[in-house]
Amino acid sequence: MSLLVFGRTGQLARALQRQEAVTALGRAEADLLDPAACAAAIHAAAPRAVINAAAYTAVDRAEQEEALATRINAAAPAAMAQACAARGIPFLHVSTDYVFDGSGDRPWREDDPVGPLNAYGRSKLAGEAAVRAAGGRHVILRTSWVFSAEGANFLTTMLRLSETRDSLSVVADQLGGPTPAAEIAATLLRMAAALCAGQGGGTYHYAGAPAISWAGFARAILARAGRDVTVTDIPSSAYPTPARRPLNSRLDCAKLRADFGITPADWRAGLSAALELLEA
Repeated sequence: MSLLVFGRTGQLARALQRQEAVTALGRAEADLLDPAACAAAIHAAAPRAVINAAAYTAVDRAEQEEALATRINAAAPAAMAQACAARGIPFLHVSTDYVFDGSGDRPWREDDPVGPLNAYGRSKLAGEAAVRAAGGRHVILRTSWVFSAEGANFLTTMLRLSETRDSLSVVADQLGGPTPAAEIAATLLRMAAALCAGQGGGTYHYAGAPAISWAGFARAILARAGRDVTVTDIPSSAYPTPARRPLNSRLDCAKLRADFGITPADWRAGLSAALELLEA
């Protein structure tokens, strides 16, 4: 299957390239600040399906750069989706749990009311709306707490900090599902094949299980890595950030299971696999 991927060096883009022979476009080939160039790349490649694995993800900086984040996270996907719709090409777009306000104590379903708490979430929500408005066959895959052995993410940050500290204070009142980038990539590839066969489409959730707090995830990382570091639970109020974070990032993945037969991965297995890559 001929797949065009926007993104080359991010966690998800790298995972896709490891699992499938895809054409991955970096900034030099398709700058997301130039939506027209993104559309032109699709028309030139004429792939069977397109996956947008690129995004503006600097959550705190987005509070001062909302226009920039929205151009990358909404205007560029809009152009991609419109180009795909014009050519009858399935388009798969990755979104986030940050489109929700994090209230409540149950996992979020796809049809729950949205209400982002920060600029990043608003930019991603605008991207979702633009993809739907394009009118083509598409998938919007919301995910959460992505990690891998590469790049800047919670796993690599905890390991880096543990090299110089014997104790860490980590937020314990935010709950979610850590999600291995490799599993998101595998899910997107399966969904792309289904879309090309005329099956499925719409908005779906994919997050690792079981749900855990950031502090709990930190303990799991450090224990598995053999790091003798104490983790102290703190509330979000004790770790203020420019952008508000949702307290409840849990995602209900039943629709994905029902429509595609895909069951979310146990993040603990993904954590072991990522640490093995780092230790190799």
